[in-house]
Amino acid sequence: MRLEHLAFNVADPVAVARWYAEHLRLTLIRDYGPPLHAHFLASGPGQPMLEFYHNPADAVPDHAALSPVRHHIAFVVDDLVAEHARLLAAGCIRVDEPVTNAAGDMLVFLRDPWGLALQLVRRRTSLLGGSS
Repeated sequence: MRLEHLAFNVADPVAVARWYAEHLRLTLIRDYGPPLHAHFLASGPGQPMLEFYHNPADAVPDHAALSPVRHHIAFVVDDLVAEHARLLAAGCIRVDEPVTNAAGDMLVFLRDPWGLALQLVRRRTSLLGGSS
């Protein structure tokens, strides 16, 4: 068994997918047209994906009202301070300032333009293998 994707019901999946591709450098793997407009994006071939879709069978959560501690999408970065500034300039919303935890990891929360919580991480020791 392998993790395939995490899915998020959003109001405008086309715009969200476009923004994530442009600013988070994700690649569109597959998309479906109406009625759900599901878009699957990944950081590379064979990697777990994020799915953004709109299903009116359930309300779009008020992502901005949820604490980023409840759930967030984390991205490994090499230069956390520079990426944080770049994403704020691209429309992200500041949540807090970068901190270094007791393990030596640098972390920061922010929100995408639709309120979904993001976390940038620069790990002292990678959780994925390799650097960062």
